[in-house]
Amino acid sequence: MNKKIYIRTFGCQMNVRDSEVIAGILLKDGYKITDESNEADIVIFNTCSVRQHAEDKVWSDIGRFKNGKILGLVGCMAKNYQEKVFERAPNVDFVVGPSDIDKIPAIMKILISDKKGTVPFGDSPFFERKIWETDGVTRPEDIYHTGYYGDKERAYVVISEGCSNNCSYCVVPFVRGALRHRNYKDIIKEIKEAVDLGITKITLLGQNVNSYIYEEVNFIKLIELVNGIRGLKEFSFVTSHPKDTPLDLFKAMADQDKLKKYLHLPVQSGSDRILKLMNRDYSRKFYLDLAQSYRKMVKKDALTTDIIVGFPTETEEDFQDTYNLVNEVEFNAAFIFKYSLRPHTDAARMVDDVPKDEKERRHKLILDLQKEISNGKKNDLS
Repeated sequence: MNKKIYIRTFGCQMNVRDSEVIAGILLKDGYKITDESNEADIVIFNTCSVRQHAEDKVWSDIGRFKNGKILGLVGCMAKNYQEKVFERAPNVDFVVGPSDIDKIPAIMKILISDKKGTVPFGDSPFFERKIWETDGVTRPEDIYHTGYYGDKERAYVVISEGCSNNCSYCVVPFVRGALRHRNYKDIIKEIKEAVDLGITKITLLGQNVNSYIYEEVNFIKLIELVNGIRGLKEFSFVTSHPKDTPLDLFKAMADQDKLKKYLHLPVQSGSDRILKLMNRDYSRKFYLDLAQSYRKMVKKDALTTDIIVGFPTETEEDFQDTYNLVNEVEFNAAFIFKYSLRPHTDAARMVDDVPKDEKERRHKLILDLQKEISNGKKNDLS
Protein backbone atom coordinates (compact mmCIF):
# COMPACT_ATOMS: atom_id res chain seq x y z
CA MET A 1 0.00 0.00 0.00
CA ASN A 2 2.85 2.38 0.94
CA LYS A 3 0.49 5.23 1.83
CA LYS A 4 2.05 7.65 4.30
CA ILE A 5 0.20 8.78 7.44
CA TYR A 6 0.91 11.93 9.46
CA ILE A 7 -0.69 12.14 12.93
CA ARG A 8 -0.89 15.43 14.81
CA THR A 9 -1.69 15.04 18.53
CA PHE A 10 -3.32 17.62 20.80
CA GLY A 11 -4.06 17.34 24.51
CA CYS A 12 -3.27 14.92 27.29
CA GLN A 13 -1.20 11.75 27.70
CA MET A 14 -4.32 9.72 26.88
CA ASN A 15 -4.34 11.30 23.44
CA VAL A 16 -0.63 10.59 23.03
CA ARG A 17 -1.33 6.92 23.70
CA ASP A 18 -4.35 6.96 21.38
CA SER A 19 -2.16 8.31 18.57
CA GLU A 20 0.30 5.47 19.18
CA VAL A 21 -2.58 2.99 19.02
CA ILE A 22 -3.78 4.49 15.73
CA ALA A 23 -0.23 4.38 14.33
CA GLY A 24 0.18 0.79 15.47
CA ILE A 25 -2.98 -0.54 13.83
CA LEU A 26 -2.24 1.35 10.59
CA LEU A 27 1.34 0.06 10.47
CA LYS A 28 -0.05 -3.49 10.77
CA ASP A 29 -2.28 -2.68 7.79
CA GLY A 30 0.68 -1.72 5.58
CA TYR A 31 0.80 2.05 5.99
CA LYS A 32 3.90 4.08 6.80
CA ILE A 33 4.16 6.79 9.45
CA THR A 34 5.83 10.09 8.59
CA ASP A 35 6.77 13.09 10.73
CA GLU A 36 6.29 15.47 7.78
CA SER A 37 2.73 16.52 6.95
CA ASN A 38 3.69 17.63 3.44
CA GLU A 39 4.89 14.08 2.63
CA ALA A 40 1.70 12.44 3.88
CA ASP A 41 -1.13 11.04 1.80
CA ILE A 42 -3.35 10.94 4.89
CA VAL A 43 -3.35 13.52 7.72
CA ILE A 44 -5.02 12.71 11.05
CA PHE A 45 -5.70 15.25 13.78
CA ASN A 46 -6.12 13.58 17.20
CA THR A 47 -7.93 16.27 19.14
CA CYS A 48 -8.79 17.61 22.59
CA SER A 49 -12.02 19.31 23.71
CA VAL A 50 -11.16 20.10 27.32
CA ARG A 51 -10.49 23.78 26.56
CA GLN A 52 -11.64 26.17 23.85
CA HIS A 53 -8.08 27.20 23.03
CA ALA A 54 -7.18 23.62 22.06
CA GLU A 55 -10.17 23.42 19.70
CA ASP A 56 -9.41 26.79 18.10
CA LYS A 57 -5.89 25.60 17.31
CA VAL A 58 -7.23 22.49 15.55
CA TRP A 59 -9.71 24.43 13.41
CA SER A 60 -6.95 26.80 12.39
CA ASP A 61 -4.50 24.03 11.48
CA ILE A 62 -7.10 22.04 9.53
CA GLY A 63 -7.73 25.08 7.35
CA ARG A 64 -4.14 24.97 6.07
CA PHE A 65 -4.74 21.70 4.24
CA LYS A 66 -6.19 21.83 0.75
CA ASN A 67 -7.80 19.10 -1.32
CA GLY A 68 -5.56 16.25 -2.41
CA LYS A 69 -4.88 14.62 0.94
CA ILE A 70 -7.28 12.45 2.91
CA LEU A 71 -7.93 14.43 6.08
CA GLY A 72 -9.32 12.99 9.31
CA LEU A 73 -10.36 14.41 12.66
CA VAL A 74 -10.39 11.92 15.54
CA GLY A 75 -10.59 12.04 19.33
CA CYS A 76 -12.61 14.25 21.65
CA MET A 77 -13.56 16.94 19.14
CA ALA A 78 -14.86 14.24 16.81
CA LYS A 79 -17.29 13.03 19.46
CA ASN A 80 -18.11 16.58 20.53
CA TYR A 81 -19.08 17.82 17.05
CA GLN A 82 -19.69 14.58 15.08
CA GLU A 83 -21.00 15.26 11.53
CA LYS A 84 -21.07 19.01 12.22
CA VAL A 85 -17.29 18.92 11.70
CA PHE A 86 -17.94 18.78 7.95
CA GLU A 87 -19.88 22.05 8.10
CA ARG A 88 -17.02 23.83 9.89
CA ALA A 89 -14.25 22.13 7.88
CA PRO A 90 -15.47 20.85 4.48
CA ASN A 91 -11.99 19.54 3.64
CA VAL A 92 -12.24 16.88 6.38
CA ASP A 93 -13.01 13.42 4.96
CA PHE A 94 -13.66 11.38 8.11
CA VAL A 95 -14.51 11.88 11.76
CA VAL A 96 -13.83 9.18 14.37
CA GLY A 97 -14.57 9.30 18.10
CA PRO A 98 -12.24 8.00 20.86
CA SER A 99 -14.09 4.69 21.18
CA ASP A 100 -14.10 4.06 17.42
CA ILE A 101 -10.41 4.33 16.53
CA ASP A 102 -10.20 0.61 15.73
CA LYS A 103 -12.39 1.34 12.66
CA ILE A 104 -9.87 3.68 11.05
CA PRO A 105 -8.14 1.06 8.82
CA ALA A 106 -11.50 0.05 7.29
CA ILE A 107 -12.41 3.70 6.75
CA MET A 108 -9.06 4.28 5.03
CA LYS A 109 -9.74 1.49 2.54
CA ILE A 110 -13.09 3.01 1.59
CA LEU A 111 -11.72 6.53 1.17
CA ILE A 112 -8.63 5.45 -0.76
CA SER A 113 -10.83 3.42 -3.13
CA ASP A 114 -13.10 6.41 -3.61
CA LYS A 115 -10.17 8.69 -4.36
CA LYS A 116 -9.04 6.23 -7.04
CA GLY A 117 -12.50 6.26 -8.56
CA THR A 118 -12.87 2.48 -8.35
CA VAL A 119 -15.99 2.55 -6.20
CA PRO A 120 -19.19 4.17 -7.52
CA PHE A 121 -20.57 6.57 -4.93
CA GLY A 122 -23.24 8.74 -6.45
CA ASP A 123 -24.48 10.10 -9.74
CA SER A 124 -22.49 13.34 -9.64
CA PRO A 125 -18.72 13.34 -10.24
CA PHE A 126 -18.54 16.15 -7.69
CA PHE A 127 -20.07 14.10 -4.90
CA GLU A 128 -17.67 13.74 -1.97
CA ARG A 129 -18.02 10.90 0.54
CA LYS A 130 -17.88 11.76 4.21
CA ILE A 131 -17.60 9.12 6.93
CA TRP A 132 -18.17 9.53 10.65
CA GLU A 133 -18.05 6.93 13.40
CA THR A 134 -18.68 8.40 16.85
CA ASP A 135 -21.10 6.09 18.65
CA GLY A 136 -18.77 3.33 19.84
CA VAL A 137 -18.81 2.31 23.49
CA THR A 138 -15.81 0.02 24.01
CA ARG A 139 -12.53 -0.63 22.26
CA PRO A 140 -11.31 -4.10 21.27
CA GLU A 141 -8.43 -5.20 23.50
CA ASP A 142 -6.11 -6.12 20.63
CA ILE A 143 -5.54 -2.49 19.60
CA TYR A 144 -3.34 -2.07 22.70
CA HIS A 145 -0.99 -4.88 21.65
CA THR A 146 0.52 -3.74 18.33
CA GLY A 147 3.92 -3.16 19.92
CA TYR A 148 4.17 0.42 18.66
CA TYR A 149 5.36 3.15 21.05
CA GLY A 150 6.63 6.58 20.06
CA ASP A 151 9.07 6.70 22.97
CA LYS A 152 11.54 3.83 23.22
CA GLU A 153 12.19 4.34 26.95
CA ARG A 154 8.74 5.14 28.42
CA ALA A 155 5.33 3.76 27.50
CA TYR A 156 1.85 4.94 28.40
CA VAL A 157 -0.50 2.11 29.40
CA VAL A 158 -4.24 2.76 29.66
CA ILE A 159 -5.84 1.05 32.67
CA SER A 160 -9.30 2.59 32.33
CA GLU A 161 -11.25 4.50 29.71
CA GLY A 162 -13.87 7.21 30.14
CA CYS A 163 -15.08 8.87 33.33
CA SER A 164 -18.25 8.86 35.44
CA ASN A 165 -17.44 11.69 37.86
CA ASN A 166 -19.42 14.30 35.88
CA CYS A 167 -17.56 17.35 37.16
CA SER A 168 -19.75 20.21 35.99
CA TYR A 169 -17.04 21.92 33.88
CA CYS A 170 -15.71 18.77 32.19
CA VAL A 171 -16.66 17.37 28.78
CA VAL A 172 -14.74 14.09 29.21
CA PRO A 173 -17.76 11.92 30.26
CA PHE A 174 -19.55 13.02 27.08
CA VAL A 175 -16.65 12.59 24.64
CA ARG A 176 -15.07 9.46 26.18
CA GLY A 177 -18.08 7.82 27.77
CA ALA A 178 -18.67 6.24 31.15
CA LEU A 179 -15.83 4.70 33.15
CA ARG A 180 -14.65 1.27 31.93
CA HIS A 181 -11.76 -0.70 33.41
CA ARG A 182 -9.47 -2.98 31.42
CA ASN A 183 -8.79 -6.48 32.68
CA TYR A 184 -5.72 -6.34 34.92
CA LYS A 185 -4.34 -9.41 33.15
CA ASP A 186 -4.37 -7.53 29.83
CA ILE A 187 -2.70 -4.52 31.48
CA ILE A 188 0.10 -6.68 32.91
CA LYS A 189 0.46 -8.45 29.55
CA GLU A 190 0.85 -5.10 27.74
CA ILE A 191 3.47 -3.88 30.20
CA LYS A 192 5.46 -7.11 29.84
CA GLU A 193 5.28 -6.76 26.05
CA ALA A 194 6.67 -3.21 26.34
CA VAL A 195 9.46 -4.37 28.65
CA ASP A 196 10.35 -7.10 26.13
CA LEU A 197 10.83 -4.30 23.58
CA GLY A 198 13.37 -2.64 25.88
CA ILE A 199 11.04 -0.09 27.48
CA THR A 200 11.84 0.20 31.19
CA LYS A 201 9.52 3.04 32.32
CA ILE A 202 5.71 2.95 32.37
CA THR A 203 2.97 5.48 33.11
CA LEU A 204 -0.45 4.08 33.99
CA LEU A 205 -3.23 6.22 32.50
CA GLY A 206 -6.84 6.86 33.44
CA GLN A 207 -9.15 9.82 33.98
CA ASN A 208 -9.35 8.62 37.59
CA VAL A 209 -6.86 5.82 38.22
CA ASN A 210 -7.76 5.52 41.92
CA SER A 211 -11.19 4.14 41.09
CA TYR A 212 -9.72 1.19 39.16
CA ILE A 213 -11.16 -2.19 40.06
CA TYR A 214 -11.46 -5.38 38.04
CA GLU A 215 -12.75 -8.48 39.81
CA GLU A 216 -10.69 -8.71 43.03
CA VAL A 217 -7.95 -6.33 41.89
CA ASN A 218 -8.23 -2.68 42.93
CA PHE A 219 -5.77 0.08 42.11
CA ILE A 220 -3.49 -0.59 45.08
CA LYS A 221 -3.29 -4.28 44.16
CA LEU A 222 -2.64 -3.33 40.54
CA ILE A 223 0.38 -1.18 41.38
CA GLU A 224 1.74 -4.01 43.53
CA LEU A 225 1.44 -6.34 40.52
CA VAL A 226 3.12 -3.80 38.25
CA ASN A 227 5.92 -3.27 40.76
CA GLY A 228 6.70 -6.99 40.56
CA ILE A 229 7.24 -7.09 36.78
CA ARG A 230 10.76 -8.22 36.01
CA GLY A 231 12.75 -5.79 33.86
CA LEU A 232 10.61 -2.77 34.72
CA LYS A 233 12.70 -0.05 36.36
CA GLU A 234 10.19 2.73 37.08
CA PHE A 235 6.49 3.47 36.82
CA SER A 236 4.07 6.25 37.70
CA PHE A 237 0.37 7.04 37.26
CA VAL A 238 -2.03 9.86 36.36
CA THR A 239 -4.59 11.16 37.21
CA SER A 240 -5.97 10.84 40.74
CA HIS A 241 -9.24 12.24 42.07
CA PRO A 242 -9.09 13.46 45.70
CA LYS A 243 -12.42 11.88 46.65
CA ASP A 244 -11.15 8.42 45.65
CA THR A 245 -7.66 8.71 47.17
CA PRO A 246 -7.34 6.52 50.31
CA LEU A 247 -4.49 6.82 52.77
CA ASP A 248 -3.66 3.20 51.97
CA LEU A 249 -2.56 4.40 48.55
CA PHE A 250 0.12 6.58 50.14
CA LYS A 251 1.41 3.62 52.13
CA ALA A 252 1.52 1.55 48.95
CA MET A 253 3.39 4.33 47.16
CA ALA A 254 5.96 4.46 49.94
CA ASP A 255 6.40 0.66 49.89
CA GLN A 256 6.75 0.02 46.12
CA ASP A 257 10.39 0.56 45.20
CA LYS A 258 9.80 1.04 41.45
CA LEU A 259 6.92 3.47 41.86
CA LYS A 260 7.89 7.10 41.31
CA LYS A 261 7.06 9.23 44.35
CA TYR A 262 4.86 11.60 42.40
CA LEU A 263 1.17 12.41 42.79
CA HIS A 264 -0.91 14.59 40.48
CA LEU A 265 -3.95 15.53 42.56
CA PRO A 266 -6.17 18.15 40.89
CA VAL A 267 -7.79 20.50 43.39
CA GLN A 268 -9.44 22.84 40.81
CA SER A 269 -10.54 25.36 43.48
CA GLY A 270 -9.89 26.21 47.12
CA SER A 271 -13.43 27.47 47.69
CA ASP A 272 -15.99 25.10 49.18
CA ARG A 273 -18.78 26.93 47.37
CA ILE A 274 -17.09 26.60 43.98
CA LEU A 275 -16.08 22.98 44.65
CA LYS A 276 -19.73 22.18 45.24
CA LEU A 277 -20.75 23.90 42.00
CA MET A 278 -18.02 21.93 40.22
CA ASN A 279 -19.46 18.68 41.66
CA ARG A 280 -16.06 17.65 43.02
CA ASP A 281 -17.44 15.84 46.12
CA TYR A 282 -14.80 16.98 48.61
CA SER A 283 -14.16 20.06 50.73
CA ARG A 284 -11.22 22.40 51.09
CA LYS A 285 -10.37 20.85 54.48
CA PHE A 286 -10.54 17.32 53.08
CA TYR A 287 -8.06 18.23 50.36
CA LEU A 288 -5.67 19.99 52.74
CA ASP A 289 -5.70 17.00 55.11
CA LEU A 290 -5.09 14.64 52.19
CA ALA A 291 -2.13 16.67 50.94
CA GLN A 292 -0.66 16.83 54.43
CA SER A 293 -1.00 13.06 54.87
CA TYR A 294 0.66 12.43 51.51
CA ARG A 295 3.62 14.62 52.45
CA LYS A 296 4.03 12.81 55.76
CA MET A 297 3.74 9.28 54.40
CA VAL A 298 5.58 9.48 51.08
CA LYS A 299 9.17 10.62 51.37
CA LYS A 300 11.04 12.50 48.62
CA ASP A 301 7.64 13.20 47.16
CA ALA A 302 6.34 15.52 44.48
CA LEU A 303 2.80 16.90 44.50
CA THR A 304 1.23 18.70 41.53
CA THR A 305 -2.27 19.91 40.77
CA ASP A 306 -4.75 21.50 38.33
CA ILE A 307 -6.53 24.78 39.06
CA ILE A 308 -9.37 26.59 37.27
CA VAL A 309 -9.86 30.31 37.85
CA GLY A 310 -12.90 32.30 36.80
CA PHE A 311 -15.48 29.52 37.16
CA PRO A 312 -19.03 30.95 36.90
CA THR A 313 -19.98 33.06 39.94
CA GLU A 314 -16.43 32.90 41.38
CA THR A 315 -16.05 35.93 43.65
CA GLU A 316 -12.88 37.58 44.87
CA GLU A 317 -13.34 35.74 48.17
CA ASP A 318 -13.60 32.40 46.34
CA PHE A 319 -10.46 33.22 44.42
CA GLN A 320 -8.60 34.18 47.59
CA ASP A 321 -9.50 30.78 49.06
CA THR A 322 -7.80 29.16 46.06
CA TYR A 323 -4.79 31.48 46.25
CA ASN A 324 -4.36 30.78 49.95
CA LEU A 325 -4.66 27.02 49.42
CA VAL A 326 -1.86 27.12 46.83
CA ASN A 327 0.25 29.12 49.24
CA GLU A 328 -0.42 26.65 52.05
CA VAL A 329 0.10 23.38 50.17
CA GLU A 330 3.15 24.58 48.21
CA PHE A 331 2.72 22.37 45.16
CA ASN A 332 5.83 21.43 43.25
CA ALA A 333 4.00 22.50 40.11
CA ALA A 334 0.49 23.49 39.06
CA PHE A 335 -1.37 23.65 35.77
CA ILE A 336 -3.50 26.78 35.98
CA PHE A 337 -6.35 27.41 33.54
CA LYS A 338 -8.87 30.12 32.86
CA TYR A 339 -12.39 28.71 32.75
CA SER A 340 -13.92 28.35 29.32
CA LEU A 341 -17.45 27.12 28.68
CA ARG A 342 -17.62 23.59 27.26
CA PRO A 343 -20.72 22.27 25.48
CA HIS A 344 -22.40 19.15 26.88
CA THR A 345 -21.44 20.08 30.46
CA ASP A 346 -23.63 21.12 33.41
CA ALA A 347 -21.67 24.36 33.74
CA ALA A 348 -22.67 25.30 30.19
CA ARG A 349 -26.11 26.09 31.63
CA MET A 350 -24.54 28.63 33.98
CA VAL A 351 -23.77 32.22 33.01
CA ASP A 352 -20.05 32.67 32.32
CA ASP A 353 -20.09 35.88 34.34
CA VAL A 354 -16.45 36.41 35.32
CA PRO A 355 -15.01 38.99 32.87
CA LYS A 356 -12.09 37.95 30.68
CA ASP A 357 -9.72 40.54 32.13
CA GLU A 358 -10.59 39.36 35.66
CA LYS A 359 -9.86 35.76 34.70
CA GLU A 360 -6.52 36.89 33.32
CA ARG A 361 -5.71 38.82 36.50
CA ARG A 362 -6.50 35.86 38.75
CA HIS A 363 -4.62 33.50 36.44
CA LYS A 364 -1.51 35.68 36.59
CA LEU A 365 -1.64 36.05 40.37
CA ILE A 366 -1.70 32.29 40.99
CA LEU A 367 0.79 31.64 38.20
CA ASP A 368 3.25 34.11 39.73
CA LEU A 369 2.73 32.59 43.18
CA GLN A 370 3.31 29.07 41.88
CA LYS A 371 6.48 30.16 40.07
CA GLU A 372 7.86 31.46 43.37
CA ILE A 373 6.93 28.22 45.13
CA SER A 374 8.29 26.01 42.33
CA ASN A 375 11.57 27.88 42.25
CA GLY A 376 11.87 27.39 45.99
CA LYS A 377 11.12 23.68 45.59
CA LYS A 378 13.79 23.40 42.91
CA ASN A 379 16.31 25.06 45.19
CA ASP A 380 15.37 22.71 48.03
CA LEU A 381 15.74 19.62 45.82
CA SER A 382 19.13 20.73 44.50
